[in-house]
Amino acid sequence: MLGKPSGSPDPKRHLWVLGFIAPAIALLPSQLVLRTGSPVFWWSGLIIVFVVIPVLDWVVGEDGSNLREEDYSLLASDRYYRWCSYLFLPVQLIGLVVACAMWSGHELSVVDKLGLAATVGFLCFISINAAHELGHRVESLERWLSKIALAQSGYGHFTVEHNRGHHVWVATPGDHSSAYYGESLWEFLPRYLVSAFRSAIELERVRLRRKGQGWWSIHNQILQAWSMTAVLFGGLLAVFGWGILPYLLLQAVLGMALLKTIGYIEHYGLLRERKANGTWARFSPRDSWDCDWLVTNIFIFNVQRHSDHHMNPGRRYQTLRSSENAPHLPAGYITMILCAAIPPLWRRVMDPRVLAHYEGDITKANLHPRKRAKILAAHGHSEPNHAELSNPVDHQISSDLHSDGVGPIGR
Repeated sequence: MLGKPSGSPDPKRHLWVLGFIAPAIALLPSQLVLRTGSPVFWWSGLIIVFVVIPVLDWVVGEDGSNLREEDYSLLASDRYYRWCSYLFLPVQLIGLVVACAMWSGHELSVVDKLGLAATVGFLCFISINAAHELGHRVESLERWLSKIALAQSGYGHFTVEHNRGHHVWVATPGDHSSAYYGESLWEFLPRYLVSAFRSAIELERVRLRRKGQGWWSIHNQILQAWSMTAVLFGGLLAVFGWGILPYLLLQAVLGMALLKTIGYIEHYGLLRERKANGTWARFSPRDSWDCDWLVTNIFIFNVQRHSDHHMNPGRRYQTLRSSENAPHLPAGYITMILCAAIPPLWRRVMDPRVLAHYEGDITKANLHPRKRAKILAAHGHSEPNHAELSNPVDHQISSDLHSDGVGPIGR
């Protein structure tokens, strides 16, 4: 149905350019309002993300196609896919500048400006996904582009904690980004944002110390990224005035919150097995929730093929494979964000799936530490199956797995 371009093994090749629609969302509201006279379109980001994309997911359906092994190298080296992620950045920044110009004017009401900030926040969320893709690359250029993509959200420490924290400790109690069974989204978000921030600082401090450098080194990757945010925000405030600051901050917070809502979804309740010696087994596809809805994948760089991303963090987005061995979500990430926002609905949808994944043995799940006894008792257990990690951050910073966050540490 999609049609395979001549000479390419990828039937989705030309669909990836549709990802540019995401950063262009910030340019749409003014035109839609101008042509229709309806101010509801200042909230067009919410409409597109939470209505249009889920509907298209259900209409178009799941992908399910995987590359042949012999085609992997060809697609991995095809620079067309790199430019699809590179060119996202200037469109993203243009959209932000246009939004700032509208925030600084007096034509819009406060409600309209809030709607535009929400729309730009969804753009910010997509841009962090672009940064995630670029931040896993070994090429210096792409790592710097990742920092630029993160500047809009002020989330400069994300790559450090994600690559050297999450990818090492994924689906264990020591991972800040893996949600516990029994933990609501609204419990998870503040826990993650605080603990991951502290973890990123310590991880980078340890890396610099090993290189004989102090925190205030020009090689500090977190300070490099935060400096880009300072320059970007400072420049925008200098041009458009302090009146845009609340909206800049709101879109950044929304972008971070949406990204980490996806983080909440990706590993909810899943726990890696322990070896006989008490260490964690290597990551397997069973330790990540996958889904393969085509439309959402196009907009967020295939991140729904999440188990393969953790098995092979060096793989570029166009080469990620869908895994039959991973547990699968009942809908795409965007739809599941709405589900996660309503804890009783989330528990009704996902808790039975976690239990079924572990064949009814709840002791194999990653249980909420404070609710552990209650959960075990509800399922007829009184003793924990294994000990929890006592201090995840200490375990992380002492691990000899710390590196620059690419290659095999993601396993």
